[in-house]
Order: sequence, then structure tokens, then C-alpha cells
Amino acid sequence: MTDVRRVAPFNDLSRGMARDRAALLEATAEVIDSGYAIHGKQHAAFEAELRDYLGAGDAIGVASGTDALELAIKAVMPEGKSVVLTAGNAGAYTSTATVRAGFTPRYADIDPVTLCLTAETIAARLDDSVGVVVVTHLYGYLGDVAAIRALLDERGVALVEDVAQGIGATRDGRKAGTFGHAATISFYPTKNLGAIGDGGAVIAETPEIAARVRQLRQYGWETKYNATLAGGTNSRLDELQAAFLRIRLRQIDEFNARRREIIGRYAAAAAALDPQLLTVLPAEGEQHVAHLAIARSARRDAVREQLAAAGVPTDIHFPLADWEQPAFARFAPDVELPATLAARAAVLSLPLFPELTDDEVDAVGAALGALA
Repeated sequence: MTDVRRVAPFNDLSRGMARDRAALLEATAEVIDSGYAIHGKQHAAFEAELRDYLGAGDAIGVASGTDALELAIKAVMPEGKSVVLTAGNAGAYTSTATVRAGFTPRYADIDPVTLCLTAETIAARLDDSVGVVVVTHLYGYLGDVAAIRALLDERGVALVEDVAQGIGATRDGRKAGTFGHAATISFYPTKNLGAIGDGGAVIAETPEIAARVRQLRQYGWETKYNATLAGGTNSRLDELQAAFLRIRLRQIDEFNARRREIIGRYAAAAAALDPQLLTVLPAEGEQHVAHLAIARSARRDAVREQLAAAGVPTDIHFPLADWEQPAFARFAPDVELPATLAARAAVLSLPLFPELTDDEVDAVGAALGALA
């Protein structure tokens, strides 16, 4: 079989690195000249700039988004509680962090349109064992988290927002990450705010939560070599990544807008298709930052084959519910979660990153419009 020439890459990190090359090299030189590799001026400046961008109480740099989830859950889990309630269609990152933290994941169903948790789906799965709810702003969509927070405040349950895919999303004048008791961010290179390596952050609503996270990220130390808080680890955002992220943070709103534009063009190109064949999920308004270009199809395998033949790469985010993965099978829900199962069977991801050229976007759109 002849190899098909791709009309667009699914992602290409080299383009952003090339664009930012001079600034990245300058930042590297500044870090080298400073003599600090960990928790120096770049790290402190990035924490402050991230906090101010979000309008948050505090921001604490850590080594990864998964570490951020684990530390946030530990920091806000009420005493005597053991269960973390979350969605099962978001890649198992919260499940991983929950188990690492020593707690039990439980799954609530999602809204069938937004594919995210709602106050109603959460309420159906709450009981007295639940201490934390983790709400993932999946694909970049910020839902009605204020309603979720109100529900959880009534029940004495802590809210953690997973903002790995949603940084910059805004609802009612508030940015994602400022609705919960804590929030977490991943700076994995393909994220909307991506480092050139691993990194993460915990956003804390109060000084008390921030202090617990800072203690947990460094062995549980209260003072050097004196661990007074159990559950500590070693999770630090290094100076180079902090310096790189300061550059990228200044670009985030511009590139989120470009992401929304690209998805809008895909949606327009596919508008005449039978919705059962393919529907591009909208990414409109400031409440959506378009981390992934998601489509749904009742004929996903056939659609992916047609797109591949036209030179358009696709992926699936995510192909299995958390409990369908062997590592988490023991946490399988004892109730049906039909929207979760329907979503994982239908979603596919299209090429999306800010540096896609207009010609590449048009070529993907043409392939979408030609589906049959």
C-alpha cells in the first residue's frame, strides 16, 4: 500500500519551539547564569504570574500534572473521608492520582452533550464517604462549576478542578481554577500552556491549603529535614521549565483564540454532514479554550479510515473508561453510566495546535466535508 501524504500533522511541537527559539535560548542563559536549578527567581516569578493571570489565591509549582492532582487531593481531603468522585472518560489521570494518594476513586456520569460532570450527575453519586470531587474541564470546556461548588459546600465535600486542558477558560468573569478549594494544571508539552518537558501546578484558594501543598511537595518538611506532615513527596518545578512557561503564559490567550478559530472552521466544513456520520463539538465563547478538536461519530472506525486515506491523522481521547482499564477494574461502578460509555465509543480527535497553517486547516476541512 502506498503511503498517504499527510495534509496536516496531528501536532508538531517543533513549530512552537522554532517560533520561540530566541526567547527560550535567552531564558536558558538566564537560568544558567543564575546558578539556580530549583526554586530560584524564575520559579518564584512564574508562580506569581500564574496566580495573577488566574486571579487565584496562590499557585504552587510541582513536577507534573499528576503530582498536582495527588497533592491537591491530599491537601483538601476532609478527615475521615476516603472516596474521590470524578468522571470516568478523562484518561484515568485522576484515578491514578487518587490511588497514589491512598484513596478510592468513584465515577459519576457525564452530561451527554458537554461530556463533563454537572451538579446533577455528581449529586446522584454522593454519599458520606466522598470527601473530594475532581471536575476535569475536559477538552477545554469550563462548565457551571459554581453550581457544583454550591452543591459540595452544602455537603461538606471539597472541590478540585483539573485545569490541565482548560487553562484560560472563563465563565462569569472567573477563570478556570478559581472555583474550587484547589485546582491542578499540567504543563505537558502538548497542553495549551506547555513546557518543554514535564511540569505542573496546584492552585490554592486559601493560604492554609497553599501551605499544605508546599509542605507536601517537599517531603512534608515543616523546616529542612524535619517532616511533620505525612504523605509528602519530592515534586518540584525546575527553573528552566518555569522560565519557559513564563514565555508561554504571555501567549496563552492569543493561542487559545486560534484554537477556537480552527475548531470553528472544522465545524463549518462538517456542518452539512449527517450528524450520525460526524459532528464536530463546538468550542465557542470564552468558556472554551479548545484543547482538543473533538468530533463524535456513530461510525468512528470507518470515519477514521476515510480521514487517514485523505491524509488526516486522528486519535481517540479517550478510548476506555477508567474502570475498563485493568489497573482500575476493581473500582468499576455498581450503576450504569450510559453517557460515559457512549462518549468513549464515539469520540475522535482531529489535528489541532495553534501553529497549524490556514492551508492545513482548509485541507482537514475539505477531508471532513468529503466524508460519506
